[in-house]
Amino acid sequence: MVELLLWSKADPDPRSSYGLTPLALAAQNGHTEILELLLRKGANILSQASDSASILFEAAGGGNPDSISLLLEYGADANVPKQSGHLPIHRAAYRGHFLALQILIPVTDFNAIKESGISPLHSAAAGGHSQCLKFLLKSGFDANFMLHRRVQKNYDDERRSALYFAVSNGDIESSRLLLDAGALPNQDPVNCLQVALRMGNYELISLLLRHGANVNYFCRINTTHFPSALQYTLKDEVLLRMLLTYGYNVSRCFDCPHGNIFSYVCLVFCEIVLHVWLFCFILLLI
Repeated sequence: MVELLLWSKADPDPRSSYGLTPLALAAQNGHTEILELLLRKGANILSQASDSASILFEAAGGGNPDSISLLLEYGADANVPKQSGHLPIHRAAYRGHFLALQILIPVTDFNAIKESGISPLHSAAAGGHSQCLKFLLKSGFDANFMLHRRVQKNYDDERRSALYFAVSNGDIESSRLLLDAGALPNQDPVNCLQVALRMGNYELISLLLRHGANVNYFCRINTTHFPSALQYTLKDEVLLRMLLTYGYNVSRCFDCPHGNIFSYVCLVFCEIVLHVWLFCFILLLI
C-alpha cells in the first residue's frame, strides 16, 4: 500500500498534528522495509517531531535493531536530543531494548550525554531493565553520574542518582549491580536507605546497609532530634535491630532536645517513641 501511494506521487513527508512523518511512524513500529522504501523515495531522515524527537529516537523506542542500523546507514545522528534532553540511547535503555542499546552506545557521544543531564543508567534503572544496566556499566558508564539540576527539579523528591531510581522501584538486582559498580548510597537529598525503609523491603535495606548506607542520616525536613530512620522502625523490631547492628546512634534516644520544658507537643511526641526508647534500652542491656 505504501509503495502504491508513493508510486502515485504521494508526499513522503506529510506531518501529523504531533509533527510525526510516515518515516517516524514506521520507525516507532520497527517496519524496516517501509523505512527503506520511504528513504529511497526521499523522506527526510533529519525531520523532528513537535517535541524535537528525531526519527532515530522513535526507532530506539521501537527497539528494532535492523531499523536503527538502517537509519544510521542513511545518516541519522544519535546525538540529537528531544526537547527534554533525552537521546535515542536513553529511550532504548528505558524501554529495555538490549540489542538497540548495543548499536547505539558506540555512536553516541559522551559529551552529548553529559549535555543531556541524564545518564542512560538512570533510564535503565527507571525502566527496571537490569540487563541493559549491566551492559551499560560494563561499557564504562559511571555509576555515580548525577542528574543535572534542570532534570532533577522535575522530580518532587529531587532524586539525583541512578541508584535512587532502582531503590524506588524496589529493584534488588539493579540496585546490587549499581552498588557493586561503586554507586554511593548517600548522595541523594532523600537517602536511598530512607526509601527502602519506607517500603519495608528487608533485602534492599540489608543490601544498602552492607554497602555503607548512613543509618544516622537526617532528612532536611526532619523536625525531631532523632536520625530519620527511626520513624520507620516504631512498629518493626526487625528493622530496628538491623539499624542498631549497623551503628544507629542509640544515644539520641536518651537525649531530649526540649530539656525539662513541658509542652503538649513534646508530651505527645515522647509518648509515640517511648516504647522505642525502652526497646533500645533493653537491647543495650542484652
